[in-house]
Amino acid sequence: MINKVLIANRGEIAVRVMRSCREMGITTVAVFSEADRAAMHVRYADEAYFIGPSPSKESYLNIKKIIKAARESGADAIHPGYGFLSENADFAERCKKEKIIFIGPSSFSIRTMGDKISARKTMIEAGIPVIPGTDKINNEKEAIEKSGEIGYPVMVKASAGGGGKGMRLVFNEKDIVTAVRAAQSEAREAFGNDSIYIEKYIESPHHIEFQILADNFGNTIHLFERECSVQRRHQKVIEETPSPIITPKVREKMGEFAVAAAKAVSYSGAGTIEFIVDDDLNYYFLEMNTRLQVEHPITERVVGVDLVKEQIKIASGFELEIKQESLQQFGHAIECRIYAEDPDNNFMPSPGKIKHISEPLGLGVRHDGYVYEGYEIPIFYDPLISKLVVWARTRKEAIARMKRALYAYKITGVKTSIRFLERIMECPDFVNGKYNTHFIEKNREFLLFSKKHDQKVDDVAIIAAFMDYTFNMEKLEARLFSQNGKSNWKNSGRKISIQRL
Repeated sequence: MINKVLIANRGEIAVRVMRSCREMGITTVAVFSEADRAAMHVRYADEAYFIGPSPSKESYLNIKKIIKAARESGADAIHPGYGFLSENADFAERCKKEKIIFIGPSSFSIRTMGDKISARKTMIEAGIPVIPGTDKINNEKEAIEKSGEIGYPVMVKASAGGGGKGMRLVFNEKDIVTAVRAAQSEAREAFGNDSIYIEKYIESPHHIEFQILADNFGNTIHLFERECSVQRRHQKVIEETPSPIITPKVREKMGEFAVAAAKAVSYSGAGTIEFIVDDDLNYYFLEMNTRLQVEHPITERVVGVDLVKEQIKIASGFELEIKQESLQQFGHAIECRIYAEDPDNNFMPSPGKIKHISEPLGLGVRHDGYVYEGYEIPIFYDPLISKLVVWARTRKEAIARMKRALYAYKITGVKTSIRFLERIMECPDFVNGKYNTHFIEKNREFLLFSKKHDQKVDDVAIIAAFMDYTFNMEKLEARLFSQNGKSNWKNSGRKISIQRL
């Protein structure tokens, strides 16, 4: 069994991995950049090692420094979390060379599924349905010819990377060359690889992913689906499980394809098979994420499996004890991603110091976060603050619980997406489960109310709370004075100040 794990990551995912390690009696090692000296994951870990300046390429993306920290700490395994080096085949190979266990799949699986063109070919050979498309596009003339054959609209896509980078939607032939050039330029800058391909665009797409687990003995299972169609700029905002559109028959078949996809690349560990589903419930392989997903907690909640613990046990050489027939979805779970960003200003990042935070509590609420009062959110990394997860017996109850949790979630000092998420929970299309990846754009007017109106409501609430607090303190002071003949309340120089937070 693995005894000591270095978590090659930061923020909420580093803390989340450490929690499972602690339950398993495994020692944890944090790594941190200059910007993260006071970060929660550094405080929570058993040991912590400095790995360089704040920019991620000089710290969290520096393989040499992370391997050095693992060597100095005596860690026998590395968990990459998600993002950074989690899907870097060279990193997985380097760990193997250094005889450090990489808690993830083999470099072969990462490399095969990380390149979308290679992944498409592998899935076609395995008999898994894929979106009609091309191999690598070699020139602009070929792009025009192939797009005409597929039929517009088409999506130009980068072969490497993800997160919506290197993607362009094209509706007619006159725009295809411009789109190809733009996609290649963005992909070259983001991934160092300008290879592109073209796919038929599904006009009413639902983004459905299946969680899989596989060991090194040929055992592979799926843990059902997650609905990830609430997206902004191809980035997920809210996820839920079960999906409100998937039928039991379709779920069973998609699950079988997800398992077959993992087996086609001899996969080991936790991963996700992603599908595009149209309004008629036709489904097509999209890509595979060869890592733990941000939204994994909702799967954990409805199936009762700790995915990080399973990753560690698989990497330690144990056989999967969970059988497919023993798994079932119980209840409904929703995850909201809380970002330090300003929805009223085109979702611009809002780094800064947290002045106050009140985290939601209560039945069925899980909060995976890493910030605290006085912590300063750095400008160098993704502005994700936390993941708020709720569970209930039904989808209707889960939505009501999420609304309650979001209402109780208070953060001052930085702008956040909390109020925006509250509006999503109230949007009729979401409440009725009638949405796809165009949801935010379609409901933009409903979701993005005016900044002036929102600020006025917040100001009234803050003033009312302050007045109530002051009134109660003055009553307490008067009571103490009447009992003791003098005041025990220290109010020297006390000032009443109401500020716009």
